[in-house]
Amino acid sequence: METDRLVEELRDERDAFLRTLDAVAPESMTTPGLVGEWSARDLVAHLGYWVGHAAEVIHAVEQGRIEEVGVGEPPVDDVNATVARVARTTELATVRKREAASVEALIERLLLLDPALLGERLPDGATLEEGIREDGAAHYREHADGLRTVLGERPRG
Repeated sequence: METDRLVEELRDERDAFLRTLDAVAPESMTTPGLVGEWSARDLVAHLGYWVGHAAEVIHAVEQGRIEEVGVGEPPVDDVNATVARVARTTELATVRKREAASVEALIERLLLLDPALLGERLPDGATLEEGIREDGAAHYREHADGLRTVLGERPRG
């Protein structure tokens, strides 16, 4: 089943990201500048937000509100800036718990999702499946590769 594969990919890429995160120096976990202006905490919050976004998109599609996906939402850069700003005032442990909860919520949604909905086209032209991957597994892979580069390791991507 396709949804099972999406869950497996998400778990694998998140695990790879977390293993890479383990190599980050403790002081870089909360100090801006690890990756651009972001600390590791900011990255974790960022990933948690977008995984949660994927769960919200699934909900909209299931409710027959696909045409509303993305409508009225602020630009991605604005969202990312807001998420980072909030993360900087939040304890790292709390950020990590929130990210983990977002991942679990997405996994629950995926396991209950009718696989026939994965081919539905979102307003941006992507299929629901593509959107889930973009906000989930591919996003974790992208940021794990970015961390690997900063750490002097070779990106997997």
